[in-house]
Amino acid sequence: MDTEFVDRVEPMRELRSLVRALSEGHGGALLVEGVSGMGKTSLLGNFVRQAAEDADAAGRCRLVLARCHPGIGPGMRYGPVIDILNELYTPPPPPGRLRRIFGGAARGADLSVPELLSSLVPGGGAVYTIAREAVVSAINSGTMPSDSLLPFQQGLAAQLVDALLGLAASGPPVVLVIDDVQHIDPSSLLVLDRLLRLLPGAPISLVLSHATDEAQDAAGDSTEELLRRWESESLIRSHSLDGLPEDAVAELVRGRYPDAPSGLPAALSRLTAGYPVFVQLCLDEWLPDNGERLALPESVERVVEHRMRRLGAEDQTLLEAAATQGAVFLSRPAAETIGASHEEVTERLRRIEKDHRLLVRAESPDWAAREPSDCYAFPHQALWQVLYRRQTPQQRRTRHARIARSLAAGNGAAGSGSELGRRLEIARHLEEGGPECLADAAEAHYALARSAAIDGLSFAEAERHCEKAIQAVRGLAEDTPGRDLLLVQAIELLLSLTEVRWRGLHESGDGPGIDALAAEAERAAARLGEPHLLARTTLLRGKTLMATQGLVPGLGKLRSAVEIAGQQDDPVALFVAKVEYGRQASKRELAEGITQLREAEELYASEPRLGGGHDPVLQHARNLNEMQLGIGLYDSGRLGPALTRLLRCTERLRSEHLNAELPIALNYLAQVRIGIGQYEEAAADLAEARAHEAARGGESGWHAYNTALLALLAARDPERRSEALTLAEDAWLETEATWLINLVPIVRNLYAEVLLETVSGGTARHSGGGPEARGAAEALERALRLATDTVVETRRTGMVRSEIAALSLSARIRLVRGESARAADLARQSVELLRRTGDMPALRTEEVLLHAARVLHAAGAGDEPGRDVADEIAELLRQARAKVMEKADSLEDPTLRHTFLTGVPLNRAVVHGRLEDD
Repeated sequence: MDTEFVDRVEPMRELRSLVRALSEGHGGALLVEGVSGMGKTSLLGNFVRQAAEDADAAGRCRLVLARCHPGIGPGMRYGPVIDILNELYTPPPPPGRLRRIFGGAARGADLSVPELLSSLVPGGGAVYTIAREAVVSAINSGTMPSDSLLPFQQGLAAQLVDALLGLAASGPPVVLVIDDVQHIDPSSLLVLDRLLRLLPGAPISLVLSHATDEAQDAAGDSTEELLRRWESESLIRSHSLDGLPEDAVAELVRGRYPDAPSGLPAALSRLTAGYPVFVQLCLDEWLPDNGERLALPESVERVVEHRMRRLGAEDQTLLEAAATQGAVFLSRPAAETIGASHEEVTERLRRIEKDHRLLVRAESPDWAAREPSDCYAFPHQALWQVLYRRQTPQQRRTRHARIARSLAAGNGAAGSGSELGRRLEIARHLEEGGPECLADAAEAHYALARSAAIDGLSFAEAERHCEKAIQAVRGLAEDTPGRDLLLVQAIELLLSLTEVRWRGLHESGDGPGIDALAAEAERAAARLGEPHLLARTTLLRGKTLMATQGLVPGLGKLRSAVEIAGQQDDPVALFVAKVEYGRQASKRELAEGITQLREAEELYASEPRLGGGHDPVLQHARNLNEMQLGIGLYDSGRLGPALTRLLRCTERLRSEHLNAELPIALNYLAQVRIGIGQYEEAAADLAEARAHEAARGGESGWHAYNTALLALLAARDPERRSEALTLAEDAWLETEATWLINLVPIVRNLYAEVLLETVSGGTARHSGGGPEARGAAEALERALRLATDTVVETRRTGMVRSEIAALSLSARIRLVRGESARAADLARQSVELLRRTGDMPALRTEEVLLHAARVLHAAGAGDEPGRDVADEIAELLRQARAKVMEKADSLEDPTLRHTFLTGVPLNRAVVHGRLEDD
């Protein structure tokens, strides 16, 4: 009889119900929760065993059990997911090559991911390879579009989910059982999050167990937060385990001691409240001579201490040293930690296991497959934790350091996926090893961060390793060799990885905000006296200043980065800095931005160390420079050259292996096409851009921008206005999720304009108090609130272009609402700000001028003291007409010129001086 598991009627009923529903075509998810020692692992193990023994259930579904392991879990990317894929793929046996792949795939197969994807998902390996190149480019350049990393990781998660669904569909439906999810890695969580949203129609159900008292760090906290979110969204239902009922305790007693007194189960149940780990520990201590007498376990520590007294002092020290490794440990490091011979220690451990039941034999982890060691585990988490805590802090530090040295000298499988597990273990022990290990811990965690980001596309793990590296470096004296260089590298990597989430006040773990981190790196580079590092960190500081304090402070730093780079013989640093500064300077002073971008282009063409190579950093910067120059020419009124350049750029990007920038180039091309009246072509460009990013998977600020532009096109078609609203709402939700500071106000303004387009001109139809009128009023109120939010935000961030557009929009909205005087005031504010700045990117000067003239005309404002309103309107129209004709003159193709002047409603109105909408 199985004495490790006793009756859990209600949770077993829920688990069987999940299987029945799955066999009927309804996937679902169940979370089993409770504190450590409550029997979750026994419950799930027994459920899997019973289901496997049930021929009927075995015919209806397949059950796959995976476990997340403490210590190495949060750093081991895609661990349980790859274990599950391995189990699902095993029958029928894979070809020889796949068998070799899967042989090393379980926990830690970071290097097997692309091969695994190539084998399971058509094109999956290519996605991984392209994504890896993009990440390397981002890390090395520091100038990658800030939302271009996350879609790749989400795309990889999508490929893994596709693989799971495909394997599940190839046979009976599958129940995935994942034990100890509190130790899961964030990359696997991303996969589960995507899978859960597909379960209702998928041939998969999911069961998770969660120890609610084992969240030891930020990884456990984030898992807890996600579990609660899944519950709130009804993606998973939960069942909490409490103490065993009295009849279950009686069953357990009968299984262990059939001749025990009849009153023993009741006494045991009263003393332990059915807490399984206390029940087991008390039964371990019970002897037949005790009768019904039981020692109340006032604490686990007290029970463990009582059992440890049966061992000699040397064996107690051995178990403490072993517990320092973790709940599962290897004999060789344990021996080296206490300075004893390995042969002697293996014999002592065998005796402790046999005579005292304080250890159980365990399977070695994958990374220790070549270790000349026996592997043991403590039978209870409580026992392990007590043995670890009974040491003094210095004892623990010393032993962690010795374990790290022992593992570093062990037999790792260099170059294989299992090497990652050993590196994670070493880093974990170095982290706990105290001051003597700080430098080694920093280097180990930084190396793991790069590996997680580049080899695993696991940015959450990479971030945590960066944070640990930075924390360790800060503990070193400033004059420690290599300290400042490592600090610069770790901070730069962390900020590159987190840029997708910058909100201005973003915190990194418990450390300082992003700008404080960038400033710390800048100071470290200054102490090193390395000009190339100073140029990179100054550039990085410019980006964080833009996010936290706005455009003007950020531009000052970016300009300094260009100056520093220009003082060295390093064309790469100068080129990258000029591209970044030019792109951002255009937002404030279009002419300055174009000048910098042209100089960068000339540098690329004339400098042999830049042109003609295949360096992904330079290729990326060159792509950004070319497309930014194209849209800059458009913004400054040179439509013909802009169209030619962007057509050439997008065509080249389509043919490149790494085309992460293609959605941006297509966005710019679509803007030009909209501006010259090629609406169908623009819609096709936007659809291509959206499809490209949809294939990568995940949310993206540029996907949101492209969606918002498509919504505006649809809003101008009376038959598609409902579709336009849906697109605009989706774009804004995605923008809120990604929050790229330069795109937020643009998309917000586009959303407001779509809302305005759906009701403007229809006020007569929506008059009165009916549902249509109320809907129109609500839409206008929403549009005004969005535009007002943009004005408030841009006055803080310095994004003047969006402030001008928002003021113009606010004026138009106020006019439709009948607030003529306020509308006229806002229209004049938009024009005044435009005159102070000149042409701005993502803003058509003639549009602002025409709408201001229309607002003033419709407001019916008479002459005001010192102002002739009629002359004011005429001057606005004159300036708008001059701008339109100047743009028309830049189009050498007569067909394009004709389309521009006659096919764009705005331009027709400007040319003919119409003050009424078409």
